[in-house]
Amino acid sequence: MPRRSHFAASLFATLLLAVVASQFSDSSLRQCTAEDSTEEGFKPAFNDKDLSGWVAVNTAPSTWKMQDGMLICSGKPIGELRTERMYQNFVMELEWRHMVPRGNAGVFVWADDITARGVPFHRGIEVQVLENAYGNTRSHTTHGDIFPIHGAKMTPVNGRGGSRAFPTEERSNPSPGWNHYRITCQDGNISLAVNGKVVTQGKDCSPSKGYICLESEGGVVHYRNVKIKELPDTPIAAEHVAIANRDYRCLYNGVDFSGWHIGENVTGNWKSNDWVFSYDGKAKSGESAIESVDKFEDFGFVFDIRSKENSGVAQISLRDSKGTTISIDPSDEAMKKHLGGGWNRFEGTLVGNVLNLSINGQPAITDRTLDDATKKGSLRISPDGPVDFANVFVRKL
Repeated sequence: MPRRSHFAASLFATLLLAVVASQFSDSSLRQCTAEDSTEEGFKPAFNDKDLSGWVAVNTAPSTWKMQDGMLICSGKPIGELRTERMYQNFVMELEWRHMVPRGNAGVFVWADDITARGVPFHRGIEVQVLENAYGNTRSHTTHGDIFPIHGAKMTPVNGRGGSRAFPTEERSNPSPGWNHYRITCQDGNISLAVNGKVVTQGKDCSPSKGYICLESEGGVVHYRNVKIKELPDTPIAAEHVAIANRDYRCLYNGVDFSGWHIGENVTGNWKSNDWVFSYDGKAKSGESAIESVDKFEDFGFVFDIRSKENSGVAQISLRDSKGTTISIDPSDEAMKKHLGGGWNRFEGTLVGNVLNLSINGQPAITDRTLDDATKKGSLRISPDGPVDFANVFVRKL
């Protein structure tokens, strides 16, 4: 047979094998999900129309949408969508696919109500959703790692000396193929089945009751057939329950400055950098302010701040008045003792003219009566040097 004929035959055989393998893989996935779907007790996590039952914690309206029976995540900004209610013992099934190579996402279980200090993610247990091209190393794989994050705890089964649990097999399909996850959470133990087989496990998790989150982290990812089967609750100590809903809402959407007023002279000095927004310190003195469109009376607040070299003093006016201003001055000894390196979290309440404030979880101001406190006003940020902000949340009291 001529060389060209040999080549053509070989090419045809290769393509035929690829098609058969692809059909077998997709058929196996369909069979797996079809078998699982007959199990009683599962309820759909989405209604195929909107995000009812879920909270967009720190993302934009454009981040998540329902389309053609799928939940589509744009990947921008980095952030999370969580359930409205907590879960303790449950089984969750879903199918996912990344639409770009090296795509990154995750499913969080037993998570807090809002994101942890200085990050766009919750404290909780993460089930990794990585696209195969991201690559495998000793520190991570693309086949369903499980690990505690941002203060949560877990003892891994099949670990490598740390807190991360690694899969015993490589079973995930590359983009744009679909993958099926079955996540079982019971009495502080967690297991993950990838495309029909359990490969990753963890135990002794804390928290072991909390919210379920889907993560946006840069790449377009699709979810479908997301469903949850609740199992009976079991006794649990209070310290293993995640922080319950406090009705916080995020004032910054991670995409733009919708919901904020920025003066024309400083529009170019404020930058929306994904989950962080920053001031470059270059505006004229007294013209650096940004303030929320919404105005507040009695309310609770959270914000994270990261100083830079020559940051100077950042003033946060809780009701856009001098009488309600918190001055964050790294050189002030009273303030300095509460601050750490990197990100610092300020959390407090303003009720009437009484302020309570904690910094990095430690009380800083207790029942301080503020003079000249206005009854209602916007949240105003006025830095006099370069500085980063993130996780700006408010709640009505």
